[in-house]
Amino acid sequence: MNLTNKKILITGADGFIGSHLTEELVRRGFNIRAFVFYNSFNSWGWLDHSDPEIKNSIEIFAGDIRDSHGVKEAMKGCDMVLHLAALIAIPYSYHSPDTYVDTNIKGTLNIVQAARELGVEKVVHTSTSEVYGTARFVPITEDHPLQGQSPYSASKIGADQIAMSFYTSFNTPVAIIRPFNTYGPRQSARAVIPTIITQIANGSRNLKLGSLHPTRDFNFVKDTVQGFIAVAQSDQSVGEVINIGSNFEVSIGETVHAIADIMGANIEIETDDIRLRPDKSEVERLWADNRKAFEIAGWQPHYGGMDGLQRGLTETIEWFSNPANLSLYKADRYNI
Repeated sequence: MNLTNKKILITGADGFIGSHLTEELVRRGFNIRAFVFYNSFNSWGWLDHSDPEIKNSIEIFAGDIRDSHGVKEAMKGCDMVLHLAALIAIPYSYHSPDTYVDTNIKGTLNIVQAARELGVEKVVHTSTSEVYGTARFVPITEDHPLQGQSPYSASKIGADQIAMSFYTSFNTPVAIIRPFNTYGPRQSARAVIPTIITQIANGSRNLKLGSLHPTRDFNFVKDTVQGFIAVAQSDQSVGEVINIGSNFEVSIGETVHAIADIMGANIEIETDDIRLRPDKSEVERLWADNRKAFEIAGWQPHYGGMDGLQRGLTETIEWFSNPANLSLYKADRYNI
């Protein structure tokens, strides 16, 4: 699908990945409407920090993904929807699972229902590697069983199924992108890589962390953004679920020491019980098979392998180490 002259709605445009995606599409000259979460501060989230020429090129729609009327209004006149809006913090899903059902499942229903009624040409729905749970085999293909090991992952499984049901039931043109463990500038400090970086950058050498043994397939945000664009442009992606991952497995512990080495810090690690998931909820292993992304959308990572991870970490550390950026984070507090 050629995106030229298409009106593209991005939900969750104010968030970590969404803001990077919005900026990249604007830089490429595409016509973007950014759906941001309504608030009384008139904040556009991370888009407030975008360059003025980017902000001036974006049409902003402030609303709530849980509001079907507002969602449909936002989608009017749009040819494509890149649906990223979601609640994503796993620890908070233990605390308030009902909000995850409303935001992630009902929010996705609002998107695909409006897409069906308005005749939108394509919806790219955002999944997550968490839907796989602990790997039963590696690398994880898109045919891997789905396991809801947290209320968050269960809500995303539900959202994925709602999205795909509209494709199978009504032929709504839906593609599902399934990113693995995206990291990079602007990520919330509740995620492990920013947690490590911000603690070190603020002078701590005794790091408070959760489990170190699980493995992850970390995907630098620039790669994830290119994955979204590739899936959006691929006609073959309709009706498909597509992993976006680096096809590289590394433990949390190895990642901690890689960051400390780049930052030149001698560290000690203290296990903080509040940061541990319940035993059966911890996803022990993630490792993406990304062959389908290349076959269908021509996407492959530029930050894959240990070398790519170190390059991505270096860029991320440089951003977080900027005092203006670091001051936006409360590194001395654990935020679920």
